[in-house]
Amino acid sequence: MSRPDFLFITCEHGGNRIPARYRHLFADHEALLHTHRGYDAGALRMARDMSRALSAPLAASTVSRLLIDLNRSPGHPRLYSEATRPATSDMREEIFRRHYLPYRSRVEADIAQAVDGGARVIHVSCHSFTPELDGDVRNADIGLLYDPSRAAEVELCRRWRSALRVRTGLRIRMNYPYSGTSDGFTVHLRRRFPAGSYLGIELEINQKHVSARSSDRRWREMRRAIIEALAEALRPQDAASRFPAAPGMSGTPATPGRAASLPR
Repeated sequence: MSRPDFLFITCEHGGNRIPARYRHLFADHEALLHTHRGYDAGALRMARDMSRALSAPLAASTVSRLLIDLNRSPGHPRLYSEATRPATSDMREEIFRRHYLPYRSRVEADIAQAVDGGARVIHVSCHSFTPELDGDVRNADIGLLYDPSRAAEVELCRRWRSALRVRTGLRIRMNYPYSGTSDGFTVHLRRRFPAGSYLGIELEINQKHVSARSSDRRWREMRRAIIEALAEALRPQDAASRFPAAPGMSGTPATPGRAASLPR
């Protein structure tokens, strides 16, 4: 008998908040906090909409990645930024202990609990990317990052891309603008959990589509299309949808936290 699937949403770069205790470190870096270096614009809105529409648990951080990057492994040269690297080793250790470990440990524990309970976890980590980096214009609207050696991740992203193409004229690229196997939280979790127990997908949205205005119709419709397409991708190919509809969508709500029959 196959394992039931459990959808879990995270957002590691949801905000640019700096706790008061560390603000002095950013005296010369305040402007950076409001750029793509400080946070992933739109990622938290996407994650919250997805969590609500698909009745999936959400773990998110609003502390700036410039304090400490929750999507980097311990020891990675960019775990700390130019603002926090000059801090004392004791302060960096404190930041790690107060802000990095609690988030990562909570997500890992929640996934482990689901796996121990007999589920296979489908983890979607929501991110966004700057339209241009170092003079290089990114030629994609949406990126889906996965491990090509894990058949279920490949199949889920293929289905998600196909469903998105039906709904939008957006350009969706696989393992772009980053590799799905470069350093990141999903990569760490793949080392902890085998392919039969865990799928780790990173959703990347081009920030040119993100709007700070809640009334922006195009940004709202893009989020809606992404959620609809994911729900379709997670749907068993020979069965009715097991996911509730996204906000404003028509459809019949069904079992939360359950997903598709993908390769094992």
